[in-house]
Amino acid sequence: MVSTPAFDHAGRIARLRAAMESEGVEAVLLSAGADLSYFTGYAVTSLERPTVAVVRLEHPLVLWVPALEEPRVTVIPDLFELRPWADGEDPIGLVAAELAEVRRLALTDQTWASAVLALQAALPGARFRAAGLLTGSIRMVKDQAELTALRRAGAAADRVVEHLAATRFSQRRERDLAAEIADLLVLEGHQTADFTIVASGPNSASPHHEAGERVMERGDVVVVDFGGRLNGYSSDTTRTFVVGRPSPEVEEVFELVGRAQQAGVEAVRPGVPAESVDRAARAVIEAGGRGDRFLHRTGHGIGLEVHEHPYLVAGNRQALEPGMTFSVEPGVYLPGRFGVRIEDIVTVTSSGVERLNRSPRTPILVD
Repeated sequence: MVSTPAFDHAGRIARLRAAMESEGVEAVLLSAGADLSYFTGYAVTSLERPTVAVVRLEHPLVLWVPALEEPRVTVIPDLFELRPWADGEDPIGLVAAELAEVRRLALTDQTWASAVLALQAALPGARFRAAGLLTGSIRMVKDQAELTALRRAGAAADRVVEHLAATRFSQRRERDLAAEIADLLVLEGHQTADFTIVASGPNSASPHHEAGERVMERGDVVVVDFGGRLNGYSSDTTRTFVVGRPSPEVEEVFELVGRAQQAGVEAVRPGVPAESVDRAARAVIEAGGRGDRFLHRTGHGIGLEVHEHPYLVAGNRQALEPGMTFSVEPGVYLPGRFGVRIEDIVTVTSSGVERLNRSPRTPILVD
């Protein structure tokens, strides 16, 4: 049995408080979402009944939860005080009453607008800002427990690719293969399968195509992009398959995207700006005459969320640090014909880069 990594939630709260003090923030309110899970260890679905963690500099961490949710809250010893609220009570009013003297608050980016408006009405003298400016910088750099979780998720995704390489694609609907991929993710250890893109033939030229009724045929290029969560941390990988044999043009585009992906990965090292990885991958595709068909950024951070900071895109001068983990996924998309994308999750090391996906990046030929 594989053990679950132990995460240092108390250390994370300490880092958040240090960031709050540096930025002059008196209280941070974490509502349902990845920030709440990251700092408290409690994961909750976003419901109409608010769950709110209140982090202050000189006060205990307080977690307000709906009373009917109280039995499922696992309290980490000495981390927070649990305060259930009952149906008929005003939870936002309860939170606001404890913050009457606070003048500088930060709210989780995913806080419902209704809660924001209620807090602003209850605390007219307070100034509000997005907590993501504080939490994002902390969550970007993964610790060893997080990297262990991400490595396991990446390895499980690689095993799914191994299954797919021996799977028949021809004469199957995209949606049926997508369902099989979701089942394989769970079989390989994921608790959830969050997305499965299967884009065949001309559909592969659409980066975020939703698997549909199209039946795959010999000669099709099939972009397969999938991921889920294993112990709370995300996987995300893309491989491009060919049903039968690739045409010379498909081979040419594959070779171009493969070189671009390799250039992007090789550009990863501590201290370089995030945009330099995008620039390295994009330069290869532009030199190959396909620059206008590379339609998206080169990558995104990954962790508790499949898309989080840092983003590898022009204009992002955030310096890369050891522990930052993100995708490198250039692609070329030819409308009405086919597309090719190759995606690995990588992490910045003290001396360079480590790939967390190791399945084949060459065309994967299937029946």
